[in-house]
Amino acid sequence: MAKMYYDKDADLNLIKTSKVAVIGYGIQGRGQALNLRDSGIEVLVSELAGTPNYEQAVKDGFKVLSSNDAAKQADIIQILTQDHVQATVYKNAIEANLKKGKSLVFSHGFNIHFKQIIPPKDVDVFMVAPKGPGALVRRMYEEKKGVPCLVAIYQDASGRAMSKALAYAKAIGGTRAGVLETTFKEETETDLFGEQVVLCGGASELIKAGFETLVNAGYQPEIAYFECLHELKLITDLIYQYGIYGMRKRVSDTAEYGDITRGTRIINQSTREEMKKILSEIQTGKFAEEWIKENKDGRPNYNKLTESQKNHPVEKVGETLRAMMPWL
Repeated sequence: MAKMYYDKDADLNLIKTSKVAVIGYGIQGRGQALNLRDSGIEVLVSELAGTPNYEQAVKDGFKVLSSNDAAKQADIIQILTQDHVQATVYKNAIEANLKKGKSLVFSHGFNIHFKQIIPPKDVDVFMVAPKGPGALVRRMYEEKKGVPCLVAIYQDASGRAMSKALAYAKAIGGTRAGVLETTFKEETETDLFGEQVVLCGGASELIKAGFETLVNAGYQPEIAYFECLHELKLITDLIYQYGIYGMRKRVSDTAEYGDITRGTRIINQSTREEMKKILSEIQTGKFAEEWIKENKDGRPNYNKLTESQKNHPVEKVGETLRAMMPWL
């Protein structure tokens, strides 16, 4: 079982006198920066001038700096740009400003685990990863609650990296809910696996396959959309709140029986073997190499595939039907 930490295990005073640079003011960056500031931490924000995120940071009352200036002034540097940008930002603006005693923080371990960023030995490197989007991190903090976080130590140069990581987690509200200890390797590999096999890749292909099966059998595309995509939210919301068993007890007995007798025919041994292959590609670094090369080459496959996917019939039908839903 993972080790858990709570408010009582974290001392905010450890970072009260530190300046924290938040590099990247996207959804997660905004949530963390605002929570840090409200916890009494001096926050330096870096974002590209002229972007909506830059304007939002100014609107939120931050003086926005360049990445170089923010990293130079900060004691703790949190990199919250997208994965494929982090190594470039690090090399161009952060690396030269990493003096002994500073801390480098991440909310996802990709660049450290796959050695796209190799920090000097005299800085602490740790992860504080909220298990929820930045808007939820902010809302829960404002409600005096918190979003569970993961914490991991990659490099403990000071001997106090875990204490600082827990103080940071407390400053964004994470220790109110609970912080689970992990490693950069475990967080990175399980995160990529979940995205590819279940949450994004698996779910989107399952939806399209179900939709296509019904349409090809002569059923109306609109009905297929409702049954294979629209109603998925009901099920995922129930699973999110009550777990799989709890979801089954809140749908009809017909649905539950169909679930427990037919689900294993869809996710069968062949599917599980393919999952193992995908996990192996992640563990060996094959996927990371592929994604890094894709970005260096200008994303030819990414652009081609995303363009082709947006014209799938389920998307066209969905646009029409979602226009009928004023609650969206």
